[in-house]
Amino acid sequence: MKIGDKVRFLSEVGGGIVKGFTGNDTVLIEDEDGFDIPMLKRECVVIDTDKYNIQRSAPTPPKVQQPTKSPQPVSSTPVVEKPRFMPVQETREGERLNVLLAFVPDDCKQISTTGYAAYLVNDSNYYFYYTYANVEAAKWNVRSHGLMEPNTKLLIEEFEKEVLNDMQRLVVQLIPFKMDKLFTRKPAMAVELRIDVVKFYKLHSFTESAFFDEPTLRYDLVVDDEVVKPLSVSPDELRMAMLQKGEEKPKRARISTKKLSNEPLVVDLHANEVLETTAGMSNSDILKYQMDCFEKTMREHLSEKGKKIVFIHGKGDGVLRKAVLDELRRKFRSCTSQDASFSEYGFGATMVTIR
Repeated sequence: MKIGDKVRFLSEVGGGIVKGFTGNDTVLIEDEDGFDIPMLKRECVVIDTDKYNIQRSAPTPPKVQQPTKSPQPVSSTPVVEKPRFMPVQETREGERLNVLLAFVPDDCKQISTTGYAAYLVNDSNYYFYYTYANVEAAKWNVRSHGLMEPNTKLLIEEFEKEVLNDMQRLVVQLIPFKMDKLFTRKPAMAVELRIDVVKFYKLHSFTESAFFDEPTLRYDLVVDDEVVKPLSVSPDELRMAMLQKGEEKPKRARISTKKLSNEPLVVDLHANEVLETTAGMSNSDILKYQMDCFEKTMREHLSEKGKKIVFIHGKGDGVLRKAVLDELRRKFRSCTSQDASFSEYGFGATMVTIR
């Protein structure tokens, strides 16, 4: 680290230009507003070296001494000190990447007017370089970037409700690695998100999280090394999935009350079966409620090995069926699934076996 280098802080947002050093461990950083900030060297990482504009004093001629031995050649190569990182307390579960984006309201009691803080949560043993951007006029605008340490959460920005309309499409790019040790290589990842800004006005959209004391609006980015691909459903697709219920006459009930052990549990996920009314609800809200019913049923019976559950989703264009199968692959990998009996349930049903 030299005067003129550009550095970024590790433990907080910000950085600047190295202006000088005080002691062995402290460096003075000039930020973009012209203020000198003292920081510990280990809290800074060099991201750019000023090779041309570093002011150097004129070299002082060395004193001439009569050598007693033949002089040894002196290397002119400068010694560059590598950035030092704190040792990582690794966990066995942390070998898989799990990363999420969380929005935390400043004041839940004023949900219609409050501002928000955006955090990245790195629940893994890997460092990663990240960029966080939104789309503007078909171009990407970087809102934050930097280095994130393992098993930490990082504040990446704070914003007010006025900018929500600019954040309907976000992208987070990640390059994972480990420092000072051998590791299993993970690929670079890019996750595009479509943010439903209406959720920022609904208190029930914010739920409890193990990473925060306050309720948060959470978007999973990477789950067990797999990039999460958000379900994109057009209003026409969802409308067709709902209307096709009238085209089929399968035997179905919301939840079966049969007690026989060999009889499957039957759950009808059609909108008019799981909701009293859909008035005032958007298409994405209806689909989310249907998937909440699916996940709740699965978790209630997850301990019943061999249990069979038939989920009736209808045929249509397969939007709801695809969402069910994607959720099984992401959260219930041990369970198996197959098309349910056509003679009993029609074409639009999937049978899940708890394993």
